[in-house]
Amino acid sequence: MVPKAGITGLLSSYDQKKMAVATVCSHTSLQIFDGARREGFRTIGICIGQPPRFYDAFPKAKPDMFFSVKSYKEIPARAAELASMNAVVVPHGSFVEYLGVAAFEGLRLPTFGNRRVLKWESDRDKQREWLVGAGLSMPEKIARPEDITKPVLVKFYGAKGGRGFFIAKNYEEFMEVNPTEKHTIQEYVIGTRYYMHFFYSPLVNRGYRLSRGSLELMSMDRRDEANIDEMYKLGAQERLKQFGILPTFVVTGNVPVVLRESLLPKAFWMGERTVERSFELFGGIIGPFSLECIVTDKLEFKVFEISARIVAGTNFFVRSSPYSDLREPEMSVGRRIAREMRLARRLKRLDAVLS
Repeated sequence: MVPKAGITGLLSSYDQKKMAVATVCSHTSLQIFDGARREGFRTIGICIGQPPRFYDAFPKAKPDMFFSVKSYKEIPARAAELASMNAVVVPHGSFVEYLGVAAFEGLRLPTFGNRRVLKWESDRDKQREWLVGAGLSMPEKIARPEDITKPVLVKFYGAKGGRGFFIAKNYEEFMEVNPTEKHTIQEYVIGTRYYMHFFYSPLVNRGYRLSRGSLELMSMDRRDEANIDEMYKLGAQERLKQFGILPTFVVTGNVPVVLRESLLPKAFWMGERTVERSFELFGGIIGPFSLECIVTDKLEFKVFEISARIVAGTNFFVRSSPYSDLREPEMSVGRRIAREMRLARRLKRLDAVLS
């Protein structure tokens, strides 16, 4: 982990009027670059090899310059070059997954958010400690495959876009896959999935106030997940297996949703408790995060995961969502990150949002 003092010292060498927002050309980069430009920042797209051509189709979201590497693992060794461009890194799921948690923690560049959250996000056991300690309800954890007596969801550690996740109803079905990668086994909860996109600001003291700072609900989505969403067309899981199809949860797209309005107080309570507990565990989450939930027919929330950064489900809301529009029009999560950086720079409190 790069010491906070090291990042503060590096920031002191920056020309802050020329600060640039940098991220990997994937995941949520279009709205990150668009939002940064709308808030007056230059943008740097980190890519492998030649700049991706698809940015030419979206000129408002095309980075001002590309920073080409041979592989993402090369980024830490070239951090000084990015620092010379006054670059501030905005992490997203692909960026962290490509680089790896340890390498990202050691990246010698100012990073939006608290990078100490990465260990809590990437480790399923630590996620459970965080969320259950905050008072949130989670699906039951099954300790051993031999203990499976009802449908479970087997999930791997890290941000993988659902790749490799699978359902098993007993030990025999688990052994048909027999995963060797580090994983967790959770009770499979039947209900409606909601991915709630929050933003915590340590700088803004209005709106939905917490013990310090404030909480914003930016948007919500559901996910289209490869062939698992086609099960209803071909029949139950057993029938799919007869055709040689193993249902998977690979995310291929996102669908916007809104929550039943009477459930919003509970949603904010869960976001609030998540943030307040983070203060105690690792000094506080900063910026965007997503609580990924199932709401049962009894209107009970079960939180099955937290993503402690901008998530791909926010891409639908490049201009605004039904929630963010009630605070300020045309405010995406990407732009909200840049707005927080701009506010911190004006208040001379960049150390409060960068690590």
